[in-house]
Amino acid sequence: MTTDSPAWNRAPVRVGLVGAGPWARGVHARVLAAGPETALTSVWARRPEAARETAAPYGAEVAATFGELLDDCEAVAFSVPPSVQAELAVRAAEAGKALLLEKPLALDLASARRLVDAVDASGVVSQLVLTNRYHPATRRFLATARTLDVSGARSCGLSGAFLGGDFATPWRLEHGALLDLGPHLLDLLDAALGPVVQVRGAGDPRRWIELTCEHESGAVSQASLSGSVEVEHGITRVELFGRHPALVFDSGALDHEESWPVLRREFAEAVRSGRPADLDAHRGLYLQTLIAQALDG
Repeated sequence: MTTDSPAWNRAPVRVGLVGAGPWARGVHARVLAAGPETALTSVWARRPEAARETAAPYGAEVAATFGELLDDCEAVAFSVPPSVQAELAVRAAEAGKALLLEKPLALDLASARRLVDAVDASGVVSQLVLTNRYHPATRRFLATARTLDVSGARSCGLSGAFLGGDFATPWRLEHGALLDLGPHLLDLLDAALGPVVQVRGAGDPRRWIELTCEHESGAVSQASLSGSVEVEHGITRVELFGRHPALVFDSGALDHEESWPVLRREFAEAVRSGRPADLDAHRGLYLQTLIAQALDG
């Protein structure tokens, strides 16, 4: 992982990691330990043996309890199911810890609101892990999109993750693609076309769901979401149309390793400055509100 950012001359942010599954091991632990902006101090998970396997390559401690992890860090990264994140992140915020949060914030809107209320009451920094948004190519796409008069857009977020493997987890199989893939696509459509004022959903999130979004700009966008289709690689694609040549974002050509140094740097800068960036818990709550709208039909 490389970055052209200037040298980091401040103390690394000491981050504790909650979770020890495939995403925690493959992304969170590895990225946070790479520094220099952050240091992985400790790992806590429901299964101590998994926590040890996650912490060992980086010389991090294994916390016996969540409370012990809070005592040993200044920020907490979460890589656990949404229901667990919604509960534990409130405790971390109340303890004054900065939060690196996964999407969705929670399984339901009420729990997401409680989490954001705790963040606001404590005044802690929060940041949302929306992988594509930290990639330079995504930022170039969005910068161009904001200069265009877009009439409409079509998009898709498709994968075969729910058919088997590490990410066919109980919460994903129960709740489907809208909660898992929906935040990524709704975030991109909203960022490219302007605020979504209404969203309608049709279909079964566990198989295939279609969203129609009406934007404040007057544009209309559509999104197809499924985690239960046979595709060789996950597909995230957005096409914008108007009185201009189509503008296309396709994550299939991206090296996602370029996202992680940007995310790490921006999180550390937010923690050290005390000023969260735009992709914070409030952004997560906004996306959860759109998801709730879609579920209501």
